[in-house]
Amino acid sequence: MPDSKSTRKIPRFIWVIGAVVVVVVVAAAILGLVVTQAAPPQPMPYDHKAHVSIGIQCIFCHSAATRSSSAGLPTRAKCLGCHGNMKNDTPEQKATADYLYKHEKLEWVPVAIMPDFVYFSHQPHIAAGVACQTCHGDVANMAAAEPQKYQNMGWCLNCHKTQAPEKVEKLTDCATCHK
Repeated sequence: MPDSKSTRKIPRFIWVIGAVVVVVVVAAAILGLVVTQAAPPQPMPYDHKAHVSIGIQCIFCHSAATRSSSAGLPTRAKCLGCHGNMKNDTPEQKATADYLYKHEKLEWVPVAIMPDFVYFSHQPHIAAGVACQTCHGDVANMAAAEPQKYQNMGWCLNCHKTQAPEKVEKLTDCATCHK
């Protein structure tokens, strides 16, 4: 009769294969996180820091925030309003002007997208004096806008719960954000 301990031994190559599978899965998960948290490629470079440093407010380029559920992204016409009337002293400014004149449309890739089941409007947040940086991070120091990590309800609720006590009930009611 064979020894029961010897029949339970797992061959060394099975351990090696198992370890390789674990390493591959962990590496894929890390790569997935890096890729999904990286800023997507945009039609042309846009440096928020450069624009903020000369006094341009978020609402100038994202003007739909005051009247729509989405803040909107600047159009080619909006960009040309400034870049079409300025000296292109730097290679970056020249490249921007060249791009804008060569392309009929400017199709930015959004980085802050809410799920379809969430109703969100910038209007009440602007009216309440919530600064853009509160949710979007320190965009003034970002070359490119970065995807946000608030893709869960808890992030929003944590902020809503810190508001004035008379507002908390409404702000934590499911129907406020889910229509």
